[in-house]
Amino acid sequence: MNLIMTVITITIVLSTVLAIVSFWLPQMTPDHEKLSPYECGFDPLGSARLPFSLRFFLVAILFLLFDLEIALLLPLPWGDQLPSPLITFIWASAVLALLTLGLIYEWIQGGLEWAE
Repeated sequence: MNLIMTVITITIVLSTVLAIVSFWLPQMTPDHEKLSPYECGFDPLGSARLPFSLRFFLVAILFLLFDLEIALLLPLPWGDQLPSPLITFIWASAVLALLTLGLIYEWIQGGLEWAE
């Protein structure tokens, strides 16, 4: 019980110190750019209907899809310790094969070419 109380105390003290330091550390010199609702440089009074590149959108979706692959394959080392690791290997191979086929399809269709 003493170890748990020590860990909780250290956690509370550390988080309190970090919260206090985070208020003192930043420079408090706001300017017109920082006080505007759009820090990214867009004109807040302009039109919201700007043209958007469909190729950029497709590449972003492909990035998210292949980034999701990492989340699906992350438990693979723990699945290797199952009574039948062959099933884990089959499922991981199926996910990788499906993603590889999708990548080949996108490559053939020209979805990965940025410039025409």
